[in-house]
Amino acid sequence: MLRSGWMPAAKTKTTGRKTKKKTTRKVKKNLVIVESPSKAKTIQKYLGSRYKVMASLGHIRDLPKSKMGIDIENDYEPHYISIRGKGDVIKELRKEAKKANHVYLASDPDREGEAIAWHLSYLLGLDPHDKNRVVFNEITKDTVKNAFKTPRSIDMNLVDAQQARRVLDRLVGYSISPILWAKIKKGLSAGRVQSIALNLIIKREEEIKKFVPEEYWTIDGQFQKGRSKFNADFYGKNGKKVKPKNNDEVQAILADLDSKKPFTVANVEKKERRRQPPLPFTTSTMQQVANNSLKFRTSKTMMVAQQLYEGINIGRGGAVGLITYMRTDSTRISAVAKHEASKFIHDEYGAEYAALKPRVGKLPEGAQDAHEAIRPSSVMRTPASLKKYLTPDQMKLYSLIWSRFVASQMTPAVYDTARIDLEQNGITYRANGSQMKFPGFTKVYQDASKKDNKLPDLAVGEEVKMVKNQPNQHFTLPPARYTEAALIKTLESNGVGRPSTYAPTLNTIQKRYYVKLVARKFEPTELGEIVNQMIKECFPDILNIDFTADLEDQLDEIEEGKRQWVKVVDEFYKPFEKELNSASAKIEKVRIKDEPAGFNCEICGAPMVVKMGRYGKFYACSRFPECRNTKAITKEIGVKCPKCKQGEILERKSKKNRIFYGCSRYPDCDFVSWDMPVGRNCPKDGHYLVYKKSRKGRQVVCPNGDYEEPIEK
Repeated sequence: MLRSGWMPAAKTKTTGRKTKKKTTRKVKKNLVIVESPSKAKTIQKYLGSRYKVMASLGHIRDLPKSKMGIDIENDYEPHYISIRGKGDVIKELRKEAKKANHVYLASDPDREGEAIAWHLSYLLGLDPHDKNRVVFNEITKDTVKNAFKTPRSIDMNLVDAQQARRVLDRLVGYSISPILWAKIKKGLSAGRVQSIALNLIIKREEEIKKFVPEEYWTIDGQFQKGRSKFNADFYGKNGKKVKPKNNDEVQAILADLDSKKPFTVANVEKKERRRQPPLPFTTSTMQQVANNSLKFRTSKTMMVAQQLYEGINIGRGGAVGLITYMRTDSTRISAVAKHEASKFIHDEYGAEYAALKPRVGKLPEGAQDAHEAIRPSSVMRTPASLKKYLTPDQMKLYSLIWSRFVASQMTPAVYDTARIDLEQNGITYRANGSQMKFPGFTKVYQDASKKDNKLPDLAVGEEVKMVKNQPNQHFTLPPARYTEAALIKTLESNGVGRPSTYAPTLNTIQKRYYVKLVARKFEPTELGEIVNQMIKECFPDILNIDFTADLEDQLDEIEEGKRQWVKVVDEFYKPFEKELNSASAKIEKVRIKDEPAGFNCEICGAPMVVKMGRYGKFYACSRFPECRNTKAITKEIGVKCPKCKQGEILERKSKKNRIFYGCSRYPDCDFVSWDMPVGRNCPKDGHYLVYKKSRKGRQVVCPNGDYEEPIEK
């Protein structure tokens, strides 16, 4: 049965003509361009079908690799080219931009992101003065949608600051590197920040070599009052502090003591000490703490932080950015984030844990305060609630960022402290104790908590008995070599570099084999010392920390619109050019001595030597180039090859300096493994067993995944 008013679309009764079908006009979409596919995926979900979000896959234009690319005579005009391999990406972006209703450039909210947006506008034929730039500090639905309500034009001050840094680095690198190649060896490089980092490591090494240890002694005592025992150390004599320098001085002190006579409590001082919560993370403090507590390399910290910022799929909620932008030098927190944190702390821990006026950090000199501190985008997303969605590394770093932020909005920890002076025959021993009275922020940030050292309740005039007295000899230690965390802290405190420069700087000095990491600490190589000496002799300004820090300040002034980038570059280059012209004549060609390997070449019989290559040291024939025999420097692990049963398993290094294990009979036997073989087979399936690191520690496992031995002790 037909409904009332319904008519077929074939022919009408009156005319017999066909009626035209309604055509729906295709609505043009808005194009949004970001750097990475994961960021694009997260933002696409928030913006919906009216937008198409694409990724530029990082930079799309840069200076050419084959030449300087700077027209020094023409106001240091940079010659940018499209990056090799980005042709298809550029073609696709142009195609979508032509048919888009509007193009938005949503690269990261920093100088580098602004430069990427500027390069995109050039390639896509956009007007940089149009309001097509969108920035946000966190990738959450509300923040992203609000950002698109207030687009702005490209900030050319930010672009110029980034351009000045790029031009300066190119002028330094492409001017000094050819001299290094000619005088030392090919493949070397120099840069403003990396040269200072290398110089700091070498200076520390020199301090260690020159260090002369000094002897000193401590006298550790143990005392008893009733059933309570506590420790107190020798403090001084006749009311003055004394540090015994040798055994004779110690014996003179001990001679004045009467083992049968009790000590008298001469002074008791009790105080309440408040320990302030830490400030939320900046880029450098996050890198330092992650290196110290999680043992993360700086590059790894930044990679994992980038993943957390760009978006993680958290189930029903889909992908969401879990932290704010991870390149910042500010500890500032937004009012919205403070309010949310306060409510969370009230509900979870109680009102006494929520700070009424959270600690505010002083902005370091030169810091831009362009972004908030690194914090969770929502404090309600606790680490426990995200555990099943994050990888182990993501979980570790997110927990660190979350707990640090929550702690920063909490009340101080309160300790009862006590200092007790014990005297006998004019000799004083001192005991220091503390006991937590109120946990405050340590309820969340456990890494910052300290163990209690409770002292017995003593009053002036009471007597205590000495039960043990142990003199100990010590020697002063040399300054410690730099860890990644310590080096970043030193660079930052001297105003050298900015948050985004530290990870690539540390990677470069290792990649060039100027330094090596031994037990997580930097040691300079012979090559690093030679390069440092050359730069020190010919380019002293490059190694001048004050000069480089001042240059960073000038880049900041360009960003603020206070200085012209060409003038800043010119003021640097004019004196640098003079040093450059005299450098080639001043430096003699350096010959890196080859170390004897201790065995002969199996091809020609000449002695083998240890040479320095692009990826570190290797064995080579001393008759090179007549004999081109080379061998990798390897280490036997005492395990027979599980594949051929004849060769020995050797520890080797890949081109990226990663350790792997292979058979000594290669290429006859092609056995290779990233994990160290144990030397026995799995009792279940007969496959060879390997050592594997996990969250539980080092374990013996079967690569097939069906066998696991207890954790090694």
